[in-house]
Amino acid sequence: MVNSATRTEAARALRQAAANREPIARLSSTFPGLSLADAYAIQTLNIQLDVASGSRIIGHKLGLTSPVMQEMMGVDEPDFGHLMDTMLLDSTRAVSLGSYIQPRIEVELAFVLAEALSADCTEADVLSATAYVVPCIELIDSRIENWNIHLIDTIADNASSAAVILGDTRISPLEWSLDDIDARLVINGQEVAAGSTSAVLGHPARSVAWLARTLAGFGVALEPGHVVLSGSCTRAIDVVPGDRAEARFTGLGDVVVTFD
Repeated sequence: MVNSATRTEAARALRQAAANREPIARLSSTFPGLSLADAYAIQTLNIQLDVASGSRIIGHKLGLTSPVMQEMMGVDEPDFGHLMDTMLLDSTRAVSLGSYIQPRIEVELAFVLAEALSADCTEADVLSATAYVVPCIELIDSRIENWNIHLIDTIADNASSAAVILGDTRISPLEWSLDDIDARLVINGQEVAAGSTSAVLGHPARSVAWLARTLAGFGVALEPGHVVLSGSCTRAIDVVPGDRAEARFTGLGDVVVTFD
């Protein structure tokens, strides 16, 4: 655990890295003693600055939802970050990668809520409270050099989130089983990653329920209209200018985006 001045300094370092598009050394090395509580506090400091600057929180994203990623990070539960309105991109317009440092993309299901989720939320509650799910590409980015991150680093860095591209196909989770849907990532016509919604804590709604319960501990609730990225179905893939990426979900449609 560190003091508030150190948290503020760490938050400022991340913010400057993003503004300058120049990565920094691991926070966990620069500021020894950072705890998970510190990491979430650092994340919150930068979100508060975004809100003060006019941005709006539109939801959250989950990370580390697969057994492989949890084992790699030495944890037994996911992490989360915030989604801001400025992060929501239009799939019909090319995304400029010059705005990011070391961008990668992931294939996910996004839940858009019709009702708030409670502190004792269950998987069934998520399904009944969801207006619809849509295929999604999450653009992740790290403000830490070479993606050389520990758990504390990615949490402080808003769970390495950067941007979100939502598809147009809206499906009710009560009308379609979400537990084992094939997901593929195709770049420039070639499949580069494949997975399933089962990789997301066994069911993506389980991931969203975990988030609702965890946020309650911070005094935060998922509200109607919020967007929740449930976690990646595939490994993350680097993208470069000129790439055309497609996230394809069997039976759920796809989302396509180009990068320049």
